[in-house]
Amino acid sequence: MKKTWDVAVIGLGAMGSATICALALRGLRAIGIDRLEPPHDRGSSHGESRVIRMAYFEDPAYVPLLRLAFERWRALETRAGERVLTVTGVLEAGFKGAPAIEGSIRSAVEHQLPHELMRPSEVNERFPAFSIPDDWECVFQPDGGVLQPEKAIELFLRTASARGVTIRTHTSVTEVQPLRDSVRIKLETGEHLEVGAVVLAAGAWMTRLLPELGVHLTLTRQPLVWLRPRDQRWVRPDRMPVFFLQTPDDLIYGFPDLFGSGVKVASHLSGGTLSGPDDLRPEASAEERAYLKTVIERYLPAAAGEACRSTTCIYTRSPDGHFILGLHPEHPQIVIASPCSGHGFKFASLFGEVLADLATKRATETPIDLFRPDRFLAAS
Repeated sequence: MKKTWDVAVIGLGAMGSATICALALRGLRAIGIDRLEPPHDRGSSHGESRVIRMAYFEDPAYVPLLRLAFERWRALETRAGERVLTVTGVLEAGFKGAPAIEGSIRSAVEHQLPHELMRPSEVNERFPAFSIPDDWECVFQPDGGVLQPEKAIELFLRTASARGVTIRTHTSVTEVQPLRDSVRIKLETGEHLEVGAVVLAAGAWMTRLLPELGVHLTLTRQPLVWLRPRDQRWVRPDRMPVFFLQTPDDLIYGFPDLFGSGVKVASHLSGGTLSGPDDLRPEASAEERAYLKTVIERYLPAAAGEACRSTTCIYTRSPDGHFILGLHPEHPQIVIASPCSGHGFKFASLFGEVLADLATKRATETPIDLFRPDRFLAAS
C-alpha cells in the first residue's frame, strides 16, 4: 500500500492540534484524525481556562520546558493575531510544609524564577478576595496566568487547514498496526491508511489504541464548578490571580472571573475512576458543588456565591504523575503523546514541535527524558 501521508496525528485535542499545526508549518504531508469535532467537551481540553505557571511543584525539570512553551504561546498569538494567554500571576498557599508550596518554591529558587514569598496578611491585603489563614505559607509567581484551551485548539487547527493538511473529524480509528517502516491505520469506516509515522495523541482513548500502555493508565472524572462571585470587584483578573490552595485534605485550584462566567474552581484530586473514555461522566453532584463552595467560602469569600455552572473532564493519569512522551521502544515510527496526568495543556505549544520532530526525525533536541515511554513499555 502506498504511503499517502508522511505523518498522521490521531487525536486533535491539545497535543494533537499543536502537532498537526507544527507539521503543517514545516510543509509536510499530514493528516489529523479525531473521533469527534474538536474542540469538544469529551476529553481533557475544554472548560474555558487552563493554568500556566513557571514555578512547578511537580518537578523542577519542567521549568526549562515551560520557558520554551511560554515563547511558543506568544508566537501562536503573533501568528494568529489573537490572544490565548492572559497573565494574572499565580498565588499558591497552603498549610505549613504543604508539598505543593514547598515544591514550587524549590523550583523557583533552583531556576531563579521571579517569585515572592508572602505572609498571609500581605496576600489578603494585596488581593482582597482572599482570606488566607495566618499560619499558612504563600508564594506568588507574577508570570503565570490563564490559557484559553478551546481557542488555542481552534487556532492550531485553523493554521493547519490553511497550510493544506487534511483534517478528518467524526472519524474513529480502530487499530494502529506498525509495519516494517510505516504504520497502517484502520478506520471504523473500513478504510486503511498507510503513513510514514503516527503520533498518538488520543488522551483517554490511548487505553484502546495502545492497550500495552493502557494497562498502566488510570482515567479519572474531574468536576469543574463555576461560582457566582459575591463581590465582583475583587475577582477580576486585574485584582485576583490564578490560585492553588493546599489544605490538609485537598489541592484546590481556580481562576479569576476572566470571561464573566464566574470564578471557576476544581480539585486536582480524583473525582472517581472511569473504566473507559466513553463512560458516562456524571456532572458535578450537589455534594461536590457544596464542598467546593465551602472551601472557597473559607479561603476566598468574595468568590463564594452559588454554583452557576459545572462540567467534567478526564484526567489520564500515569503511575508516577509525569507525562508519557516519546518514541515507542519497539516501533519508533509510533510516537506516543499521552497521558498528561492533568497538567499538560500548558506545554502543548512546545510539545507540538517536539512531537513533529520525533515523527519526522525520530529525535528531538528538547530535553524530554523524564517522559520516556519505556518507563512502562519495555522493548522485547
